[in-house]
Amino acid sequence: MRLETQDLAIGYPERRVAEGINLTANAGEVLCLLGPNGSGKTTLFRTLLGLLKPLGGGITCDGAALAALSRQDIARRIAYVPQAHNASFPFTVKDIVLMGRTAHRGAFSAPSARDHESAMEALASLGMATLAGREYTRISGGQRQMVLIARALAQAAPLIVMDEPTASLDFGNQVKVLSRVRALAEKGLGVVLSTHDPDHAFAVGDRVVFLDQGGIVAEGAPQEVLTPERLMEAYGINVEIVRLPGGQIVCAPSYKAE
Repeated sequence: MRLETQDLAIGYPERRVAEGINLTANAGEVLCLLGPNGSGKTTLFRTLLGLLKPLGGGITCDGAALAALSRQDIARRIAYVPQAHNASFPFTVKDIVLMGRTAHRGAFSAPSARDHESAMEALASLGMATLAGREYTRISGGQRQMVLIARALAQAAPLIVMDEPTASLDFGNQVKVLSRVRALAEKGLGVVLSTHDPDHAFAVGDRVVFLDQGGIVAEGAPQEVLTPERLMEAYGINVEIVRLPGGQIVCAPSYKAE
């Protein structure tokens, strides 16, 4: 699976958010998308999912123009994990995951035996099978986020787009979700992940795209893109990039008063 943009311009009829976006997302890698608020990360995701029309340029999935694909065809290629999901009806965990199978059976047909198997397989792969019968609104925020990932897995798309999937999670659940993201890539799935935290990109990212000033200002390996100079320019803070004894790279901001 290869998702590619060509000189893409994104935004709305009354406002162009970013332009000249050329990026690729490949199977078996985590592509992290970073940038300050307002740089266009969510708008780009909505465009990649076919929910917003490009203002210019194009998007292809394995060479097929996204604009020429039906909603169902797009859903078979690209799954989506939002920041959070608050169900208004007391669906069970399994019911939520079964919703990912709609791309393969249509909106109004009943789930097949294979759909139920796929849902349980997705939950089991995340260690969530015992929660299948629980009410989705009565499990923890971290567990709900894992359920949304299971829904994306049940969708059986080769690429998963995740919009700040750890935004509302505590530290422990952030680590669990990021560990799962890395494992998905190692199994051959492509993951496009937006985050506000450079440490997340250092932890799980193969490549980073940094959005700012109306377009991509840098793209490459995390340690090449997320430099103290670039973070200072984008966020106005002093940071130090530190390699820990175990090899992990972290971003250490300065909290000294100016």
